[in-house]
Amino acid sequence: QVQLVESGGGLVQAGGSLRLSCAASGRTFSRYVMGWFRPAPGKEREFVASIRSGGSTYYADSGKGRFTISRDNAKSTVYLQMNSLKPEDTAVYYCAAADYCSGYGCAEAERYHYWGQGTQVTVSS
Repeated sequence: QVQLVESGGGLVQAGGSLRLSCAASGRTFSRYVMGWFRPAPGKEREFVASIRSGGSTYYADSGKGRFTISRDNAKSTVYLQMNSLKPEDTAVYYCAAADYCSGYGCAEAERYHYWGQGTQVTVSS
């Protein structure tokens, strides 16, 4: 079992930045693929970004060039740096862990078996 706790959400003006954190406890963090998701119209979980144990990353088009995912295995924490935020980025952001995925497969919510409770991000115009 892996327990995930997100933090760092809040209210920010359009064009601003936020850094989300997800702290993991339980089994060995470094072996997991970590991802960030958010709800979207017609989707319970829309993919935002993922990072594999070796550090390779994958982003949804909506966040490319604005969002950066990173991980600190020593701290069992994954981060999502969000810059140039837009009102349409407003959502609850969920952290998730998967045993394995690669490439496009990491965008599939079904690959992730462990989920946090989410942190609210609100971007005002």
